[in-house]
Amino acid sequence: MTAAPFRLGMLIPEFPTQTHAFFWREITALRAMGVEVHVFSTRRPVEDCPHEWAAHAAAETTYLFPPRLSSALVSPRDFPGMAQALTYVSKLSVGVKQKARALGMLACAVDFLHHARERKLDHVHGHSAADAAHVLALCRILGGPRYSFHLHGDLPVYGTDHAAKAWDATFVAAAARPMQRELIESVGLPPERTYTLWMGVDTDRFRPPAKRAQSPRGLHLVSIGRLNLCKGHVHTFAGLRKALDRGLRAHLTLGGRGPHEEEIRQSIARFGLQAHVDMVGPLGEAAVIELLHGADAFVLSSTGLGEASPVAVMEAMSCGVPAVCSIIGGTPDMISDGTDGLLVEQGDEEGLAKAFLRLGQDAALRERMSRAARERAVRSFDYRETSRSLLDAIQQSRAPQRRAA
Repeated sequence: MTAAPFRLGMLIPEFPTQTHAFFWREITALRAMGVEVHVFSTRRPVEDCPHEWAAHAAAETTYLFPPRLSSALVSPRDFPGMAQALTYVSKLSVGVKQKARALGMLACAVDFLHHARERKLDHVHGHSAADAAHVLALCRILGGPRYSFHLHGDLPVYGTDHAAKAWDATFVAAAARPMQRELIESVGLPPERTYTLWMGVDTDRFRPPAKRAQSPRGLHLVSIGRLNLCKGHVHTFAGLRKALDRGLRAHLTLGGRGPHEEEIRQSIARFGLQAHVDMVGPLGEAAVIELLHGADAFVLSSTGLGEASPVAVMEAMSCGVPAVCSIIGGTPDMISDGTDGLLVEQGDEEGLAKAFLRLGQDAALRERMSRAARERAVRSFDYRETSRSLLDAIQQSRAPQRRAA
């Protein structure tokens, strides 16, 4: 008799959006390994997703908010864990309004429990350490499947009560080693219940062009991501302005959308860069690849909290585009400074200017870094390998001897 496939629930907040391509790759890879993946999300995304797979992904996603009336009306006495779940909510270290919000999460957790039972899920993995992790923990208290979840940035970005969220998680993964240290040192998780697991990139699709076109406007810099002040665009603009004033011919293409588009446009004007910066809006994967095929360098000058191991950097490196990145999150683990990219301190506008000048004035260096970036991406970032690592972690964490330990 053929063994039943492993049934995995995947909980992703507000799925799908522009930045969720790596989640879809992971789902695709897990299914190719024979895993039966059921996709869930907390709520529908507010913004449209530009990727070609988005409509299909949304159609197969089960949204937990608002919860189904048939589930929400089930009497609490039908769930032995309801009193414990209410205690969980009452003990959260947040105010009254946030606890009322947590009661809404409990309603979603009840609905999630029904879905998990209907589909006979063996395990659930969440791609968030924020509210979605509360839903996972509450569903488990109510009698739901074992769970794990992923921390995709610095811990403070994802709220509070992380120990409660992880109370019965088989493991908590971090998208970079500094985040894994936070889980151990700040949350108090045993090291054996944590992993560093990167998201991945399709290195077959994201690959260098046969011949990279030379821009008539000089060094072509590309930056793709959410238009948020934490991404440090203002530092990129300042560094570019300094480099231009020292004789560099260069221009920047900025892809993405976000809540601070107007402030970013104002910054471009303030630095007098209207002729040197093109804002092209949100891009699907095919458009991202086309843009990277004409790029000389990728720029990420993020500051503050939030970054882990940016997939946009992996995609650029996979296309043979060296990255100029601030030292934040997992970027020092991803980039060997001077070999396959360049690292600068956060907010170091002079360092950015020098990096742009160095790349713009040395075509041989760009070519060496391009080859090295591609080699690193194939070796470390391929989504099939990173997805296999996730599946291995799930299966190992569920082994009887590990649970007993």
